[in-house]
Amino acid sequence: MSKLLSKEQKNAMKQLCAGMKTKSDKIRTLGSADYTRSDIARFLDIRYQHVRNVLERAKEKEEKKRSPELEEGPPEQIWTQVGPDGRVVVPAAYRQFLGIEEGGPVLMMLDKEEVRLIGRDTAIARVQDMVAKYVPEGVSLVDELLAERRREVKREEQEEGVVRVERKHG
Repeated sequence: MSKLLSKEQKNAMKQLCAGMKTKSDKIRTLGSADYTRSDIARFLDIRYQHVRNVLERAKEKEEKKRSPELEEGPPEQIWTQVGPDGRVVVPAAYRQFLGIEEGGPVLMMLDKEEVRLIGRDTAIARVQDMVAKYVPEGVSLVDELLAERRREVKREEQEEGVVRVERKHG
């Protein structure tokens, strides 16, 4: 049996989430306000697992930030070895600092005569910052994309209708 949220709870949750664009931001905000995962999922009309994943990942990131090894950060430079098949081991302090997990994605870039490694979260944040400069305040790119796709589908359906009419008469 699903527990319904009271009107007061919904209003309080709406106020906390006002101005937030992403569901993940809303989930983290509501989680930090001590709402249960189930209530957050009901309020945002999403799966419990999504809420859990976002909150667990946020908790892991917070724990990594508090890690004593990272207070000073990794050394600015470090020597490592090129192993069999051209493999290079990224030292643990660097992996931890960049948020790179074993088997996880990493962006490798050639910059002049240097190779740069960038963790996925950092790479995504950089791209989001680059795109945000060109997106007007209050505009959702997802909504814009969906609206554009709906217009395309409508246009395609109309064109197909014209072709069908021409075939029937011709």
